[in-house]
Amino acid sequence: MKQFAVIGLGRFGSSVARTLAHMGYQVLAIDSNEAKVEALMNEVTTSMQADARDEEALKVAGIRNVDVAVVAIGENVEANILVTLNVKELGVKCVVAKALNDQHGKVLAKIGADRIVYPERDMGVRVAHTLASGNVLEHIDLSPDYSIVEIVAPARISGKTLGQLNLRAQHGVSVMAIKRGNKILAAPGADDVVKEGDILVLVGHNKALERLQEK
Repeated sequence: MKQFAVIGLGRFGSSVARTLAHMGYQVLAIDSNEAKVEALMNEVTTSMQADARDEEALKVAGIRNVDVAVVAIGENVEANILVTLNVKELGVKCVVAKALNDQHGKVLAKIGADRIVYPERDMGVRVAHTLASGNVLEHIDLSPDYSIVEIVAPARISGKTLGQLNLRAQHGVSVMAIKRGNKILAAPGADDVVKEGDILVLVGHNKALERLQEK
């Protein structure tokens, strides 16, 4: 099971932490503000007050044990960048950092952040679901309720035709394209077979897409 750390428990960070915890994942929540830490104490695996700018404090918190760290520190850009750098240098496999603008995002990318998120574009709940679904490669919001996602085809559907899978009827999800190596099969038909390693480009209601990814 994936283990997550969320550093910075403002509105965005708290939303990510709560959603991941409610999905059944182990969540380490960290903030320097005692009240914010206490507010999440009964909702996540571990809620800890610490200054994440201090590398030793992160070590004590157990940051090296997590698979994904979300740096959700808000207005303090300097702290956001320093914590992202610290977490990356401590060996966390995947570091997701919150950026205030494109320039900030470029800096985070240069210091090694694996994914940049922008609060005005990515609601915390949507980000949490995307992170938890390890086979999701890309997520594009079309509206508050509908999205396009790219996922690696689950092994359970390999070798079946789209007609046999009948994803539209079964899940309310449509296959827009199939990526296979360097080739793209646009508007695939019912007789097209899904092969192991294929990347499916799907469109549908967010809840339907989440259900498909969970199974």
